[in-house]
Amino acid sequence: MSHHQASTYERFKARVLGKPLASGGLEEQKLTWYWGLPIMASDAVSSVAYAIEEILIVLVPAIGLVATGYLPFVSAPIILLLVVLAFSYMQTIQHYPSGGGAYTVSQDNFGKNVSLFAAGALVLDYVLTVAVSISSASAAVASAFPEVFHYRVFIALGAIALITLLNLRGSKESARIFGVPTYGFIVLMATLIIVGIFRLATGSITPLQYAHVQQADLLQPVMGFAFLVLLFRAFSSGCSALTGIEAVSNSIPTFKKPATRNAQIVLLSLAGIILFIFSGSVILATWIKVIPLEKVTVIAQMGRAVFGAGNPLFYLLQVFTALILMLAANTAYTDLPNLLALLGRDSFMPHQFTNRGAKLSLSNGIIFLWIAASLLVVVFAADVTRLIPLYSVGVFISFTLSQAGMVRKWIRDRERHWQTKMLVNAFGAVLTGATFIIVFLMKFSHGAWILAVGIPLLVLLMEMIHRHYEHVKRSMQITKQEFLASYRRANTNNHFLCLVLVNGLTRPVLKLLNFANRVSNNVVAIHAATDEEYAARLKAAWHDYGLDKGTPLVLLPCPYRNLVATLEDYLDGQVDQLRKGDSIAVILSRVVVEHAYDNLLHNQTSWSISMALRGYRDVAVVQVPYSYVRALEIAGADRYPVPAAADLSGLDEYSRHEEQAAQIAEEAARK
Repeated sequence: MSHHQASTYERFKARVLGKPLASGGLEEQKLTWYWGLPIMASDAVSSVAYAIEEILIVLVPAIGLVATGYLPFVSAPIILLLVVLAFSYMQTIQHYPSGGGAYTVSQDNFGKNVSLFAAGALVLDYVLTVAVSISSASAAVASAFPEVFHYRVFIALGAIALITLLNLRGSKESARIFGVPTYGFIVLMATLIIVGIFRLATGSITPLQYAHVQQADLLQPVMGFAFLVLLFRAFSSGCSALTGIEAVSNSIPTFKKPATRNAQIVLLSLAGIILFIFSGSVILATWIKVIPLEKVTVIAQMGRAVFGAGNPLFYLLQVFTALILMLAANTAYTDLPNLLALLGRDSFMPHQFTNRGAKLSLSNGIIFLWIAASLLVVVFAADVTRLIPLYSVGVFISFTLSQAGMVRKWIRDRERHWQTKMLVNAFGAVLTGATFIIVFLMKFSHGAWILAVGIPLLVLLMEMIHRHYEHVKRSMQITKQEFLASYRRANTNNHFLCLVLVNGLTRPVLKLLNFANRVSNNVVAIHAATDEEYAARLKAAWHDYGLDKGTPLVLLPCPYRNLVATLEDYLDGQVDQLRKGDSIAVILSRVVVEHAYDNLLHNQTSWSISMALRGYRDVAVVQVPYSYVRALEIAGADRYPVPAAADLSGLDEYSRHEEQAAQIAEEAARK
């Protein structure tokens, strides 16, 4: 009977997330352009839903009902920015198909420090996107049902948890769940604008009346510099309409092949939708003279005026507006995990962010976003007014750096029509750079100063993570000549089975093999093959080194990326063949970290395996320590150069107790 049975946790996980997907099914989980559009559009389209309201909230208290007359003047530069950004990101998608947006562009054209600044701004902006949109949705629920006002934090936390769960179930499944409300909102807004403009043209709609609002001539006149500052403040608030336009360039790998073409189709469609909804809403709001009210949104007032209060379309518009505000968070759930995976690949974030979960989603990035956004909601009590000043500032940093990076690329590469492209990107960089300064200054005293502290701290953290990984990598790297010169074949008569877990031809793996050969002449190397291409390279290198003559390498297929279960299944077969009194030693590595918090940067695979195998009666688990700090001290920091391509990088996991490990192995040998 097999020793390995699914744990309660595994059964619960399978029930909640669904049946695990094999690594080979990744392409099937990728998005077509028509399902990718609603995923990428939810943030940008929802921003348009309240951008006009944000502009009027600034203008109306100062200049009264005439504020609607200034709406086109404030909105025109926002529309110009949209067009320039759409062109810029079309070029970014074409030239940087690996995704990452501003981070990748900055890295290629400005180097590490600038790219980390762009990445830090994007990370904070995506977390804020979730916190703001969900808090806004919970406020809408509390407005409809005042009795739940005091529970809005719990409502927001529940909504974040639900969206997290749906994304953990896979991008394909979440795209279809979130796609219908997004398309529904787009269709309803288009209907509102078309019917509204038709009614304006035929004279069948009249401006709204607000008896309680003071007329402009009764207000203290705002003139000169103060009026200019007022317009800048309104512009900075309206720029929230542009958040989300960068989403497509960050998530190109999530699209089906041809990924670049599908991403460009989505970006063009998204830009067209935003342009139509935003400009159409501005026309309507200007002509019917709508202003913000405390308990009724601008969209709701426009819907009532155009459709009529009792019309089913009016109620549908309200329902889909509430849904799109909640689903706006979903764009961040697609983009941030992809960005964190790129940062993890480059060793600026924990490598765990590159791992795919049971449903092939970047589950660690999704869980990080869930925790970070939930903390923000709790700290700011789901108060949109307190969160909004932090929102949309970071995204303009990425806008500016992305376009400035493209300017540098055109000057460097000088491809066809590079002068025209460079001028457009330069114009865009100046526009978005100026916008960032305006938005930052206008929102600084209201909380944007937090970003001035938060982004540099995040950059510093990424630098520290990178330094740690570089030290580990330098210490593990070993040349073929050095490996073979230090390798020791078995020189003992003990014949008990030793299973050595390997993940590359590295210094700690050399230590593992030498240790195993010292205690047994029956050593088998085991590699759980989560990546078939990498496993094939490892097998070829193993043969090239001549290691297979004394130590065979067994590749265990691991399509579901569950290393522990794969090893248990293999071990079950070996245990069943044991003669009475025999035993098996499983030998693995465990990293000796310099600081306790460094453990967060490693997968803790050895600990998981040790815990899983403790129930086997005839199996001894031996953990051999490897101290990267000690290795560098002994050999000198410059002895181990950083490899050009770490395609055979070593195990991350090791232990402090070498003497204890040796004793366990000797005991297993005596048995």
